[in-house]
Amino acid sequence: MLIKQEGIILKTIDYGESNKIATVLTKDSGKLSVMAKGAKKPNSRYAAVMQPFVYGSFVYFKGSGLPTISQGEIILSFKQLHYDLFKAAHAAYITELIEKLTEERRPYVFLFDLLLLALKQIDTGQDPEIIARIVDLKMLTVAGAKPNLDGCASCKSVERDPIAFSIPFAGFLCSGCVHRDERAYPVTLSMVKLIRTLFYVDLTKLGSISIKRETKERLHQIISSYYQEYVGVTLKSQRFIDQLKKVDGNHFKLDEKKD
Repeated sequence: MLIKQEGIILKTIDYGESNKIATVLTKDSGKLSVMAKGAKKPNSRYAAVMQPFVYGSFVYFKGSGLPTISQGEIILSFKQLHYDLFKAAHAAYITELIEKLTEERRPYVFLFDLLLLALKQIDTGQDPEIIARIVDLKMLTVAGAKPNLDGCASCKSVERDPIAFSIPFAGFLCSGCVHRDERAYPVTLSMVKLIRTLFYVDLTKLGSISIKRETKERLHQIISSYYQEYVGVTLKSQRFIDQLKKVDGNHFKLDEKKD
């Protein structure tokens, strides 16, 4: 049976001398693994469409084994993601996270839209780190680890302003409950607002956003700790991003010395 669907390439792996197996996030059928025969050959008609981040239209044969691609056309290739290493690294982070936290053949309509919008935002100049943090927060619901962001995670009060984020309590703590977790991350009201905004924001309505480096690092620290406790995924792409930041930091220090 031939099936036509639109999808986004999450990852590809080589299979045999000339083939590739692609993991594709489709809107209607969720995550699928499909075979693209001969895709490793330079002159293959699948060579271009079987690249990470490509949004394409695919026709595949569904039989008893692994579905096999018979046609593939690029809808969007997100060229900037292939030319800018920092953008590519964060796009890889997002696709790897989604690949890790989703099940085969389970429809995730909102997730397909989220990924497509995230790639578009990064490709057109939005801060890749902020887009990655938005996806981080929204994927917590998919992982069954949604934090309590609407009030105090301990006493449930919505009257008192949060002053800390607690990993054990899975959310914010107010001034009356902060003593319950000595290791809770202190947060300002602006950080509370930022976390809530990034969690609930509709990417179609996201305007230009600029956040200080130290704020982004603090936000990432909190989210990473939360993921380690409740989700337990380790991403290869994060290690690569860390290496890029070290190189960028060293260049910045050298420039400072020259000045």
